[in-house]
Amino acid sequence: MKKRLPYMILFVIITAVEVMIALFCHGGFVRYYLGDVIVVWAVYCFVQIFLRGRFSSCGVALGVMIFAFIVEFLQGVNIVDLIGLGDIPFFRVLIGTSFSPVDLLCYAVGTAAEFAGIFLHRKYRQA
Repeated sequence: MKKRLPYMILFVIITAVEVMIALFCHGGFVRYYLGDVIVVWAVYCFVQIFLRGRFSSCGVALGVMIFAFIVEFLQGVNIVDLIGLGDIPFFRVLIGTSFSPVDLLCYAVGTAAEFAGIFLHRKYRQA
């Protein structure tokens, strides 16, 4: 539980920020770019809750980025409609409905920030 708690707290905070962005930001940098940067942080924290340090933090971060890329490419083939969830607004927002190469860049930036956070955490934990 000790290893999970920080990830649980971060997941709740980041998810709350994502929800606030979705509800109150209707355009601009925060909605179109920052939300995609920090979504990989939320997924990373969620995954770490269950993995409890059994895998390399950098490996998990890279896996989350690959997952985000796969979801983005699936948006390009309109996966939400193909699996029959296109009429449900929640799933249209959760999964997404349009491919954007800029989103891939945002996921990569978010992952780079995760790597920086992992590096800093390791550096100051050892000090």
